[in-house]
Amino acid sequence: MARRRQIYEGKAKILYEGPEPGTLIQYFKDDATAFNAQKRGTISGKGVINNRISEHIFTALGTIGVPTHFIRRLNMREQLIRQVEIIPIEVVVRNVAAGSLSKRLGIEEGTQLPRTIIEYYYKDDALGDPMIADEHIACFGWATQEEMNDIADMAIRVNDFLSGMFAAIGIRVIDFKLEFGRVWDGDYARVILADEISPDGCRLWDMKTNQKLDKDRFRQDLGGVEEAYQEVARRLGLLQPDEDSAVLDFDTHRKKRGK
Repeated sequence: MARRRQIYEGKAKILYEGPEPGTLIQYFKDDATAFNAQKRGTISGKGVINNRISEHIFTALGTIGVPTHFIRRLNMREQLIRQVEIIPIEVVVRNVAAGSLSKRLGIEEGTQLPRTIIEYYYKDDALGDPMIADEHIACFGWATQEEMNDIADMAIRVNDFLSGMFAAIGIRVIDFKLEFGRVWDGDYARVILADEISPDGCRLWDMKTNQKLDKDRFRQDLGGVEEAYQEVARRLGLLQPDEDSAVLDFDTHRKKRGK
């Protein structure tokens, strides 16, 4: 088999050249980072779980008219996606105070916000992904006003959908990160949802116990990280109670053999 050409490697994923023009293969790694990669580790089976969860969410979002880069899942760790021109802005949607918002403003973690907040961060690891305002985006031409309107509208739609979907399985959506990209049709570009949606980029708490079911368990050394990711997948109906260990053990064995 011919070796695939790697396009990009990030903290949690690798992008390879796709089988057709305008496509990429997105590979989900088990690597975990926090605090702008100052903390590094591995979450066993994370890539498998995130692949399934992101596939499930992106497919569902597509059915309600949210355009995404997702085409189909290829195997346990890979998806076929549309190639996009990534807009260098991370969009964070917050429903409940947590993380950097609590630290910046001194608001107790877990406080329900009076309204949903959308924040923007400039995607630059060397700068620590600084928080930015609409004025910065317009001034430096990172996105047009029309694109920002589309991004804000999609972010709210995604939030409404995720909040309802997770509430139905007893999970509270605290906040989450989104990324967007442009796809071109001649001289015309439109914005679509890109990257992934998984416990890596969401804060998800059990509605009864406030137990954290996301990467905060890794950030805060709470333990039970793998189990938390598996629990989210189980509640979504993506893993059966007796399937998680078998699936992840098989994947680990396959990787060791270099398959």
